[in-house]
Amino acid sequence: VQLQASGGGLVQAGGSLRLSCAASGSIFSINVMGWYRQVPGKERELVATSGGSTTYADSVKGRFTISRDNAKNTVYLQMNSLKPEDTAVYYCWGNIWDSVYGRLNGYWGQGTLVTVSS
Repeated sequence: VQLQASGGGLVQAGGSLRLSCAASGSIFSINVMGWYRQVPGKERELVATSGGSTTYADSVKGRFTISRDNAKNTVYLQMNSLKPEDTAVYYCWGNIWDSVYGRLNGYWGQGTLVTVSS
């Protein structure tokens, strides 16, 4: 199973970006998909998840929206009203049932850099 993230880039404060993450490979089903972010020197932190329900970090509530296209095994993160403190490498994550071994595992994408200038 592989997760491929895309959509990062440089944007001015107040702007918007949309991240995408597509899961591929030996997938039976996907329980949860989500986004985390990490700044150098800090721990990776949860941004948003989408499973039976959606969750958001307090710092992004009202500005970010997570959504999924289950037919495409893809999760999106629409980021609006971006702030300089949103600058980070964003990683997608999936809690996925592997169709070969019948196991539920967590998988990470490669990360995509989001830079918000002031």
